[in-house]
Amino acid sequence: MGIYSKIREIWKKPKEGLGELWRERLLAWRREDSTVRIERPTRLDRARSLGYKAKQGFVILRQRVPRGGHTRPQIRKGRRPKRYGTRLNLSKNYQQIAEERAQKKFLNLTVLNSYWVMEDGIYYWYEIILVDPNHPVIKADKNLQWLQAKKTSSCVFHGQTSAGKKGRGLRKA
Repeated sequence: MGIYSKIREIWKKPKEGLGELWRERLLAWRREDSTVRIERPTRLDRARSLGYKAKQGFVILRQRVPRGGHTRPQIRKGRRPKRYGTRLNLSKNYQQIAEERAQKKFLNLTVLNSYWVMEDGIYYWYEIILVDPNHPVIKADKNLQWLQAKKTSSCVFHGQTSAGKKGRGLRKA
């Protein structure tokens, strides 16, 4: 059994597999900002399977998204009761929202993919893999040539990442 398969086994039941580390991370991450750039992925096996490489031009972010129903701000002017609703049922999943927020924060980078890291009663945390398409190391990589082919910063907003395709029903077998 290799190192990546052992990491994968631990993350199948992270509360039991990580033990006290789970709680410590949860307490520390709650105090952090909603978008945090990190040095290396928390789940190395998942990041590698989604395209992460430990080379220049790759950036990892931890994005926090609040859980719960999505609400529109309360209407202050007159409406008939039928049109007064403030509850929203978004067609986007939380992972897609996290990717969009990361893309808005880092305009020069392109979202490659993302994966779940942690959740509690208030927040979800996702780690997002971003790539700098103008970095010389990325330009020289044959597998990432598609980043230069088109304007890729809008991939997230058009539902073209893995989470976006899942939300649009394109990943069903």
